[in-house]
Amino acid sequence: MTTYCEYCLTHPEDTFNKTYHDTQYGFPLDDDNLLFERLVFEINQAGLSWITILKKADNFRRAYHGFDLETVANYTEADRARLLADAGIIRNRLKVNAAIVNAQRILDLRVGYDSFKGWLDAHHPLSKDEWTKLFKKNLTQYPLRYSVIHMTHAI
Repeated sequence: MTTYCEYCLTHPEDTFNKTYHDTQYGFPLDDDNLLFERLVFEINQAGLSWITILKKADNFRRAYHGFDLETVANYTEADRARLLADAGIIRNRLKVNAAIVNAQRILDLRVGYDSFKGWLDAHHPLSKDEWTKLFKKNLTQYPLRYSVIHMTHAI
């Protein structure tokens, strides 16, 4: 299996992955909205290729109001319908609902830790299995096995 760096070097035509690799992958995140963005991207990637998410990233940012946690946590049924009608993002009801519910749960988690990042840091380091259990306990479970793997790269 090639490393991500080797992939980018051997696929210069893939500008989406190169840009992501050069500016985001493996870079620590401190901003809760950016961590939430990463979580939503990972949830939406389940069953799809990562390049699909990278190509739709700007559409996701627009559709989810820049991944502002407070805004997404207060989405209404009209917002759900808007997201499900938006061809620029992944229109899967379970994934849309997971994003909204996770925004609400992250706001609750922040109460005891000052931030989502604080909550993540308070539980670091954990094994992948331990992260999975923690996420299943505290966040919407769709589809955590994918999300946990990549979220740990952001902290």
